Amino acid sequence: MGATVRQVLHVGCGPATLESMPSFFHSGEWEEVRLDIDMTVAPDVVGTILDMGIIANGSVDAVFSSHNIEHVYPHEVGQALQEFRRVLHDDGLAVVRCPDIQSVAQVVGEGRLMDVLYVSPAGPISAIDIMYGHRAAIQGGNLFMSHKTAFTADTLAKHLKDAGFEMVIVARDRIFGLHAIAYCRQVDELVAERDCALCFPALEGILGVVRY
Repeated sequence: MGATVRQVLHVGCGPATLESMPSFFHSGEWEEVRLDIDMTVAPDVVGTILDMGIIANGSVDAVFSSHNIEHVYPHEVGQALQEFRRVLHDDGLAVVRCPDIQSVAQVVGEGRLMDVLYVSPAGPISAIDIMYGHRAAIQGGNLFMSHKTAFTADTLAKHLKDAGFEMVIVARDRIFGLHAIAYCRQVDELVAERDCALCFPALEGILGVVRY
């Protein structure tokens, strides 16, 4: 009998594929369900992170969301994360990535707002891009790429806990990013350590990991 296939809802997938997701999801036991507002990227489901009503309650094993949550207004963050929690079954988890405004603020405080901080597949990234959205994408007409809110490790964890996740682990990387694993239920230390090793980006290096 084959292994049970688990579903990961790839929220705001864009053109990315399963291979671009954390190695946690790379084994054959995971099936990707792609959700995006943009029909041109051929998602399985067309929707937004504020209303994923087409996805049934408790129907997926994991949610992966990379650089989406900063595109909603501050008062909408709870609604979006509650949607993540709603579609997960009670043993599920969410993996969320977003900019780390604390690290960006340090750079801005040094007067380096426009300095190139690193080069992404989309091109050079400066502090102003991390704060407000990638200028080239927005200039090209992709207005939903604008950033409307921001998070520190502590505030991201609080939002996730307020949305109903019982255990949250957040890592800060060296390229101004936050990486969170949010569990619907408490898990033991060995499981958490394994998941961190598979979800957090070792290549970029980790500045710190905090369990909430």
